[in-house]
Amino acid sequence: MAALIPFEVPTGSDKTLLVWELSSGPTAEDLQHSLLTVFSQFGLVYSVRVFPNAVVAGPGFYAIVRFYSARDAHRAQKACDGKQLFQNSPVKVVQENALALNSSKCQQVANYYFGFNGWSKRIIKLQDLSDLEERENEDIVAPVEKHSLKFFCALEVVLPSYECRSTGVGMAEEPVDKLEEGPLSLLLKRKRTQKLALQKAMTDAFQKLLIVVLESGKIAVVYRPCEEITDARTEEELQDLIQVCGDKNSRGTEPVYYVDLSNFCVSCPVMDALK
Repeated sequence: MAALIPFEVPTGSDKTLLVWELSSGPTAEDLQHSLLTVFSQFGLVYSVRVFPNAVVAGPGFYAIVRFYSARDAHRAQKACDGKQLFQNSPVKVVQENALALNSSKCQQVANYYFGFNGWSKRIIKLQDLSDLEERENEDIVAPVEKHSLKFFCALEVVLPSYECRSTGVGMAEEPVDKLEEGPLSLLLKRKRTQKLALQKAMTDAFQKLLIVVLESGKIAVVYRPCEEITDARTEEELQDLIQVCGDKNSRGTEPVYYVDLSNFCVSCPVMDALK
C-alpha cells in the first residue's frame, strides 16, 4: 500500500490532534515524553507541544500533537479518545477541523475557477420541519413553550464539464414567539431560515470538492465525499482514478482532470498523484 508523505512540514488540520484534560500532577516535560511515547505507536510524530490550561479551565494541561500522516492521526484519535493512557483519568482527543468557507466565498471561488456558467446548484429537497402548526393544535391552557422555525435542505453542486456532482445537506433553526411577532415578522424569519439552510447545504457540498491548478494551466477537481481517512491505495489504483476530459469552458484548450475519490481520501496535496 502506498501513502503520500511529502517532505514538508505537516500543516494540515487533519494531521493535528488536540489532547485535553491532561492532569496537573506531572510536569509539562514529563507529559510531552509520555504523549510522544503513546502516539508514536500509531506513526511518526512530527511534534508534541504541551501548554498549561487557561485560568478559567482550572489546573492541568492540554497538548497539540502533529503527525506526518493524516491516516496515522486519524487512527490515533480513534484509539485514544476517552482512554486513560498514562494517567488515572480519561483524556479527550479530537482532530482539529479546518474552518469551512461560507456559501458566498464558495461561490466566489467557483466562479473564478469554473466560470459563472461552469457550475450550478440544484435543490433536491427543502423541507419545513417547524413545529408551529403542531403547537397551535395543543391545548391553549398548556404551559407556553418556545416555538421554532426549522428547515432542512439537500442540494447538489454540478460541474458539467467535469461530469462531477457533489451533494450537501444543511439544517437551520430559529426560535420565534408567535404571541409577540406578527405575520410579516414570521414570514421574514421563515425566508431567512430557508436561506440559511440552503447556504449550509451549499457549503457542505463544496467542502467535498478540491480544486488543483497545475503549472500547465490544467485544472483538476478532486471529489472526496468520505469524511474518514481510509487506507491509501496502490499507485496503480491511484492512477486508474484519474480521468481526462475536454472542457470547452476552461481557460484555454488544455484538458481538465477529474479525480474521483469516492472511496479514497487523501489529505496531502494530490499533485504527486497527477504527475
